[in-house]
This record gives sequence, C-alpha cells and structure tokens, in this order.
Amino acid sequence: MGEPIRVGIIGLGKMGGIRAQCIRENDQTVLISGTDPNPPAKGWDDIQVLPDYRTVINSGVDAIFVCTPNRFIPDVVVASLDAGKHVFCEKPPGRDMHDIERIMEAEKRNPGLVLKIGFNHRYHYGIMEAKKSVDSGKYGEILWMRGVYGKAEGSGNPDEWRLNPALSGGGILLDQGIHMLDLFRYFCGEFSEIKSMCTTAYWDIPMEDNAFALLRDKRGRIAMLHSSFTLWKHRFTLDICLEDGYITVEGMPSVSRSYRDEWIIQGRRHTGYAIGNPPEESTFCNTDPSWEMELAEFVDCIRTGRPLENGTSNDAYETMRLVFGIYEADDSFMKQAAGKSENKCLRTQV
Repeated sequence: MGEPIRVGIIGLGKMGGIRAQCIRENDQTVLISGTDPNPPAKGWDDIQVLPDYRTVINSGVDAIFVCTPNRFIPDVVVASLDAGKHVFCEKPPGRDMHDIERIMEAEKRNPGLVLKIGFNHRYHYGIMEAKKSVDSGKYGEILWMRGVYGKAEGSGNPDEWRLNPALSGGGILLDQGIHMLDLFRYFCGEFSEIKSMCTTAYWDIPMEDNAFALLRDKRGRIAMLHSSFTLWKHRFTLDICLEDGYITVEGMPSVSRSYRDEWIIQGRRHTGYAIGNPPEESTFCNTDPSWEMELAEFVDCIRTGRPLENGTSNDAYETMRLVFGIYEADDSFMKQAAGKSENKCLRTQV
C-alpha cells in the first residue's frame, strides 16, 4: 500500500470539516495542514493551520482538498495542479464557464494528476441502486425523468457568501440544483435542448430562489427540474419513468437528517388487475456512504493511475453548461438578475 497520501485542506468550514473526518478515518490518507481566513477555534489541533493556500500547497502534501466559496476555487485548483498536487474540489468549481475552462486547461498541462469534483449524490445508496436497475434493462429504456430538490430556507445570515453573486455566481440552481442536473446526466447522458423559467419568488436576494427547467436529449427523452428555496421543507425526489416500470428515489440521509430517510421505490407496469396501482418494492437506505466512497475513488485513482468514473472535469463542465443554459434560456430573468446584482454591488460599495 505504501506511505499514506498526505493531504492539505483549503477552507476549514462545514465542508472542510466533513472532508477532514473522512481523511482522518481513511487508513490511506493523513491530514497534514489547512488554512482558512477565520479558522475555527476547535477541531484542528492535529494539523498545521497555515496563513494561506500557497503555504498549504508547499507544506509537503501530495493532495489538496478545496472547500472554499466558489469565487476562490479556480485560483486554488489551478495553483495546486501546477504545483504537482492531486486535487479534490467541491462543486461547483467556480462561478461561470470560464472558471471550469481555466481548471480544465490546468488539468491538461499536468497529465498524471487526479482532479475530482465533489458530485457526491452519485454515491447515495438509492441512486446507486437505481442506476443498477436502469442499467440492467429490466424495466426497458428511460422515457423521462423528473427531479425536485430544494430547501425550506437559508441560514438566515444576510452576509452568507452564497447570497453574494460576486462570490457564488448563482442562486439555488448553481448551489444545489446542480446535483440533480448531474444525476440527469448520470442516467441519460447529455442534453441538447433547454427551456426554462427562473424567478426570485420570495426571498430578497439578487439571484434565483426557484428554477424550473425542461431538458431534452437527442433521443427525445425529457428531464424536468424544479430547484427551489421555497418548498418550506427540505425535499429530494427523483422519478425515472421507463418503458415497463418506474423508479423513485425519495429522501436523503444528509448530515442534517432534514431531508427525511432515503427510500428507493420500484414498480413494474401492469396491464391486468393492478393498472394504476401496481405492486411496489421499497428499500430503506439509512446511511450516507457518499463522502467515504468519493475519497476511496480519489485515493484509488492516485494509487493505480486508473481514470475517474465519477466527478470528472468533463462532468463538471457539462453540468455547469446546463446550469448556465437554464439561466440564459430565460431572457427576462437574466435582465432582472443583472439589475439586482448591480444594485447589491453598489450597496456593498457604499
């Protein structure tokens, strides 16, 4: 197995803490250093807390985990790759398409390094079981998909970086809906046509609190998304309708446990007595292996040189292409958002 992979973390907030716990528990990784402009008072006594990301890159580590606000991700990822470090970064890897393009250019300059993006929903049990069922062909081909993913509200902190377009680049769609778009691609591949409506329906923020989108691929299959900040409860639902049946993944075993327990429900289309109410198979999934499995794939690819299966830079590029395609497909929202963003910047300067 060799020496453990030495890891540094840029950003010691919530996601940095989640990643750190996995790194500490994995016998093939060791956490060496980290940095944050406001490092927590507790929980980091076992590492070097350094003044900035460049000192972490130069602290004798093999790999860097980037857990910063979106604005800073491209600079840190590019610097880490150019310094010869493997990189794991959170999604989205930046605020716009230029950011992910910069990252991909650095990846090309540094062949042999592993770059992984944190689309952890692919590793939820319900999603993995749904993928097995779809790939087995037992229900035939996918006809359409529908995803609803949303929150009750935000943190309540008006200064949260996610509410600042200069730091985040987008609202609920880029922050959370991007996961559902990645799952649409995971099951169907790429989409070529987009229709959408986005709105700031309730919250006084300069970005969307709801996004509604229809996506169509070249085979004519349609995926429908509602990404929302106003569901008034946390909710995750993915419906997959196939020729001979259906699969629903409902709930999510998140860290907060606020999305209700995860279930995968499968049913076969009946033409006899059970029309409209077929027998279903329901499986309860009570744990979240996604963080550990993401790290395991990252480590395995570093050790063996095998290519990534999930969370590649192309996954990030194509999923962000859908996000910004959804924004751009609603002209009226784009004009409204530009005005709100400008006003927020002016208020910040004053």
